[in-house]
Amino acid sequence: MNVAIIGGGAAGFFAAINVKENHPSADVFIFEKTSKLLSKVKISGGGRCNVTNGCTSIKELSKAYPRGEQLLKRAFRVFSTSHAMEWFESRGVPLMIQDDRCVFPVSQDSQSIIDCFMKESRKKGIKIITKAGVERILPNNKYLQLHFQKENLPPANFDKVIVTTGGSPKRKGLEWLESLGHQIEDPVPSLFTFNMPGEPIRALMGIVVENAIVSVQGTKLKADGPLLITHWGMSGPAILKLSAFGARILNEKDYQFKVQVNWVNEKNDGLVREELRKIAQDNHQKAISNYRPYQLPKRLWYFLLERSDLAEDKKWGELGKKGINKITNILTNDVYTVSGKTTFKEEFVTCGGVSLKSIHSETMESKACPNLYFAGEVLDIDGITGGYNFQAAWTTAFIASKLL
Repeated sequence: MNVAIIGGGAAGFFAAINVKENHPSADVFIFEKTSKLLSKVKISGGGRCNVTNGCTSIKELSKAYPRGEQLLKRAFRVFSTSHAMEWFESRGVPLMIQDDRCVFPVSQDSQSIIDCFMKESRKKGIKIITKAGVERILPNNKYLQLHFQKENLPPANFDKVIVTTGGSPKRKGLEWLESLGHQIEDPVPSLFTFNMPGEPIRALMGIVVENAIVSVQGTKLKADGPLLITHWGMSGPAILKLSAFGARILNEKDYQFKVQVNWVNEKNDGLVREELRKIAQDNHQKAISNYRPYQLPKRLWYFLLERSDLAEDKKWGELGKKGINKITNILTNDVYTVSGKTTFKEEFVTCGGVSLKSIHSETMESKACPNLYFAGEVLDIDGITGGYNFQAAWTTAFIASKLL
């Protein structure tokens, strides 16, 4: 049996290695269109490679995927985060789970993952061909014929093909798969940070608020978690989560919208008002700048007071009902104008791709083209940050590699 893997990234290598484990006599080829292999693995997690997440509850795990939740809920029963950790560790890559449940190689170096894949590929006799972009697949009797972008590579027939080409930023990059009869969900960016060119809060760059709630005005989009103020606007897990779940809505808004920030992670503003009244009562002689509620970072607290038109030397006891209401409002409902987005670090994740309606979820095989399979981000599956996107790649590649 001849098997072609199209794409030399995370899902491609994982699929190829597991095809050889499931079908030792198969001839397995990886075709990569560039000269670089595993380039996304190399830069992931700031060069440390966040291979998976330490979450073991399938129900909780699948909620980290704005697209693909239902399919993955079933797929994780076949290959979960625990299976992924076991897979790497049994092949000589010890892993560690951080407090935030992100899983990294103990080496803290993505090269450990790359070396593991290359070693396994060599050991199993997988043939790797770079600068071999596939431009189309033609069903040819019982074979699938690959046609390459380079004229010096003649068409080649394969019994089975697994497409692991990753996310495409433009629909055009998916037309070769659409022409085979697959439904395509328009690709749009996911996992991005918010640009706020006109907002003075950018002067507070570097400040992290450990647990904020962020929401987009005029929508039901809401997320919570750490929020980082940057020199261009806002980032951090809360913002990235919001961008992932709101990928399509924010794209429709052309990334022009207002974001509401609740700095204290308390949805009931009545409770915040009560807390502030108590602080005013107990610290009535103290200047408001000298007592920070909710342990807010000092520079942020000063900024919020200025934003509320409250003098820093004003005493807590002098605030009165109006002053307490002003602070309550700024802590629970602070509004900023977003104008544009920035890619998170060097990582690019797309929402969209081959529709899950076009594949058999139990096998990852195409409904439109027998013997053709899909794995990884080419599918309309994407997760938030924290190792979830790699886990989706491992799981879908593991299932596709069975070639059922």
